[in-house]
Formats: sequence, C-alpha cells, structure tokens
Amino acid sequence: MNRHFKLSGITAAVLLVCCHPAVRSAADNTYENMKMLVEVLNLIKDNYVEDVQTKKVVHGAAAGMVRVLDPFSQFLDPDAHKEMKSETEGEFGGLGIRISIRESILTVITPLPGTPAYREGILPSDRIVKIDGDTTQDITIEQAVKKLRGAPGSKVNVTIAREGEKELKEFALTRELIKVETITSRMLDEHIGYIRLAEFTKNSAVDFDAALKKLKNGGMTRLIVDLRNNPGGLLNVAVDTCKLFVGENKLIVYTEGRRQPRQEFHANAKAAYGQLPMVILVNHGSASGSEIFAGCLQDFHRALVMGGETFGKGSVQSVIPLADGSGLRLTTAKYYTPSGRTFHRDEKTGKGGITPDILIEVTRDVEAKLQQQGEEVYAKQPAPAKSDGKKDKDKEKDDGRVRDEALERAQEILKARDVLIKMGV
Repeated sequence: MNRHFKLSGITAAVLLVCCHPAVRSAADNTYENMKMLVEVLNLIKDNYVEDVQTKKVVHGAAAGMVRVLDPFSQFLDPDAHKEMKSETEGEFGGLGIRISIRESILTVITPLPGTPAYREGILPSDRIVKIDGDTTQDITIEQAVKKLRGAPGSKVNVTIAREGEKELKEFALTRELIKVETITSRMLDEHIGYIRLAEFTKNSAVDFDAALKKLKNGGMTRLIVDLRNNPGGLLNVAVDTCKLFVGENKLIVYTEGRRQPRQEFHANAKAAYGQLPMVILVNHGSASGSEIFAGCLQDFHRALVMGGETFGKGSVQSVIPLADGSGLRLTTAKYYTPSGRTFHRDEKTGKGGITPDILIEVTRDVEAKLQQQGEEVYAKQPAPAKSDGKKDKDKEKDDGRVRDEALERAQEILKARDVLIKMGV
C-alpha cells in the first residue's frame, strides 16, 4: 500500500512537471538518465562475472553521483554515517587527521593536536598518495577513512607528497582511540592569557567560557586565541564562541544557497568579553568554524588576526539521513562573514580563505618541528626576552627547538598596546 502510494506520487509529479513546456525538456532529460541508471544496474545483475549485491551497486552509484559535485559532498554508507556522528561528539578511532579531496588528490586539512598524525609531523596540505602501499588516485573520502581507521594499536603506512620537497615521505603510524581535547589554556605572563581551541565540538563553547573565567581570575587582561590547525566543526558552536566577544546583536555569519534562503546568526545584546584586547592566530590548517570566528572578529575590528592564510572551507554541508542508515552529506550553501565576504576557496583560481591582518608564514620544516616539539610548544613558549638575538639563536641550535614566531609577535603586540595606552597615544 505504501509502495503504491509512493509510486503514484512520483508519477503525478512527473506528469505535472511535463505539462509545463518551460521545464518539460529538463524533466524528460532526467527521466531518460534515470532509465539509463536502471538499465546499467540490470546489466550488471544479469551479466557480471560474479553475483553482486544490489545494495552495494546502488551505494556505489550514489557515491559516484555525489563525487562529481565538489570535494566536501559525500555519500556516507551506514558505517561512515555512524563514524561521522562520533567525530562531532569528540571521540573516534584512527590517526587524528581531517582529510579532503583537493584538486582530485587526497589532502590533509589538518592533524589534530595530541594524535599520532600530529606527533609524527604530518602537516596541513600534505597530500596522501599511498595508504599501505596502495595508490589513493581516484579514492573517495569514505574509502580513505576506512583505510586510515582501524583497531587501536594496529599500524598503517602513509606516503606523503609535501609541497617544496621532491622526495616522498613515509610515515608508519599506530592507530589510537582519538579523544579530541578541544581546549588548552594558561597564562603566558602576568596579564596575557592563552587559549588554543583545537576543534568546535559540542562542548567547545562551554569549555571555552570556563577557560576564560579561569584565566580572568588569574589576572588576564589580554588574550591570544590560537586557531592554528583547527579544522572547524559545528556551526552553532562556532557562533556561540563568537558571542563571547561580539555583542549588540551584531551579525556573526550568514549562509545562503541556491535553494536555501539567507539564514543569519546574530550575537546577543551583550558579550561577556566584548572589550577584551585579543589576537587570533591562524594558519592554512584553520578551516570552516575557525574561519567563521576569525572572519567575524576581523570584520568588526574586534581582534587582530595573525599567521598564515586559512584553508578556505566556506561551504555548508547538510547531512540528510537515508532510510537504510546511510546518509548524504550535501553542499547546500556558503558561509559569508558579516561584511559579505565568502572565504570558500575557488578550486579553479585557488583564491579564498581568510587573509590575516599580519601575515606570518613559516616553512614546512619549521611547522613540522613545532608539532614535534609537543603539545606544550604553543602554550608554554616563553615570552620573548630582550636580547641581541644571537643568544636566542644559539639556544635554539643547542636544544633543537624552533621559535614560535607568530605566538611571540602576538605577545609583543599586546604588550605594545598597553605601552601606547599608558603614553596616551
């Protein structure tokens, strides 16, 4: 009975559309294409050398349809759909990297701090060319995820092509249960607080607010927010985090798409830390939610943005559950900052991302060493001392550590601001 009703509904819709000459051609074309898909399915079932499961073929067809759209739209089989849900809740198994397809190549968006990929020195924009010796050419995101994830303690070999380096890099990684600790905070000196936000998961805004209160009680009057290698996460969490610093019901971000009307997200009337001087650190591993945060505060001149140009992931994916437990992750709109900027990177021109107010690029070698220096390199880097520079360089050479130039300059700027205020400038 239900099946009959659904078929009748589809038939009625087709007849209704075909009665309008303006859309008849498009409808006919769609119908013919659907006939072709059914024909291919029947040919596979009747003639393929081995028996095949219809569901497997249909899933493959769905994945193929989505693959031609953009790097961020995905068909998710039931297992991949379940794994995606676990990621946004902050815990999953694997290596700790966010990946995408960029220019048809499997590419690292960012490694997550505290994970095997991060510790071993895999970097944003590294291109994964092989997994366990198998080429990743024409691989889908869901296929890559299945290959990279596995039981904690198991090993996987990843071959990386890195920009600026001729030879491929081999990484032997041991999978772990990944628990995303999103917040790291501490006082860098008597007045400058530091918070690194690793990802916008469901509790990030609450944890961020708690970290701010703790720092304020410790004497914080200025703040550095580190969003380097933050791949984004949940939109509502990014918006809630912005609300801590932007008030007066200002526009934080809006989305708009071909079929989606403009949807605006606004601040509250008051912001708990609306007057707190701050610097935001970003790099090419900062994407999506971190770009919303940095773009909003940059538009309102609420914070100084420093570091490298961001990743440029400014599209909205709606996850649509399907009847068999699979899901469709479909790009339906783009993000726009309050001033109307879209930061989504154009695949053809390469333009996109948030451009910092102060650009500080670091070499890939230095970036890898910063990661290998461990989790505390960002939070425990000492404030720059006055010297002739030679002693600092000698110290780096002795202990093998590299300077975190972006963090040091952020501290210098916040200190200089207080000096200027005291001078009445």
